[in-house]
Amino acid sequence: MSEKIETHQHPCPACGSNGWTSAGKVKDHSISGERFELESCPVCLLKRTSPQPPEEEIGRYYASEDYVSHSDTRSGIINKLYHAARILMLKRKHQWVLKASGKQTGFLLDVGAGTGHFPYYMKLSGWHAEGLEPDETARKVAAEKLNMPLDPIEKLNSLPENHYDVITLWHVLEHVHDPGNYFDRFRKILKTDGVLIIAVPNHTSRDAKKYGADWAAYDVPRHLWHFSPEAMEKIMKKHGFTLTQKLPMHLDAFYVSMLSEKYRGRGILGLISAFFAGVKTYWSARKNVDRASSVIYIAR
Repeated sequence: MSEKIETHQHPCPACGSNGWTSAGKVKDHSISGERFELESCPVCLLKRTSPQPPEEEIGRYYASEDYVSHSDTRSGIINKLYHAARILMLKRKHQWVLKASGKQTGFLLDVGAGTGHFPYYMKLSGWHAEGLEPDETARKVAAEKLNMPLDPIEKLNSLPENHYDVITLWHVLEHVHDPGNYFDRFRKILKTDGVLIIAVPNHTSRDAKKYGADWAAYDVPRHLWHFSPEAMEKIMKKHGFTLTQKLPMHLDAFYVSMLSEKYRGRGILGLISAFFAGVKTYWSARKNVDRASSVIYIAR
């Protein structure tokens, strides 16, 4: 039986429930080695990391050369595979934007742009692309390697209203302290026919169930929230968006499975096991997108 947690000061941002229950502990395998509690909303299955490091302190949990989305490191086989997959994914993301927006060009904002590769790619494709990134190191890498200027995340509050055709967040929403405020701001700066595209890990996926507390996409405490498809639909609706489509991010199943096997301390046998875990999640997601390791949510 799940233990009920008294967290009335932290209502679920998706459905408003206060009835959080304990969902076990997860280790920060990447940087600190600390363990964090997972709390689960029994209504929409959203999970939260507890405690959530405050904004002024969470930066130390990103301060590592191994954190590839900020440092752009190519050290190690998994990071090399990450870079190879990124080339393919940039093309796929471009295609998703064109199809979702129905436009060949326009104004695009990428929130949590990391080292800037996606807005840079969109810029080369003829879009007026901008990027916001909270991490100073990542912004510096984008400027030096790509000549792609990125603005601090605080600029979100001063961007022009009714301006953007597309706003994208690729594995970003799980990192923000108050996702509701972000949705409210997106509504203001999107055009009336604009499109919001959000990709987040899915803790109800097949690979999440296989790896349990070792599932790499929990990535505590950098991931403050762990979304279920139901929670994503509820939080979008709560803030005035209508979900129009869900798509699986198939490659994530392989990448996350490899990291999960690494966290379990397995070598070559772990890579083989990760491959088969990725294949099983891939086929499961083809039948039901809600079983994908990561899900793309497209909303208006």
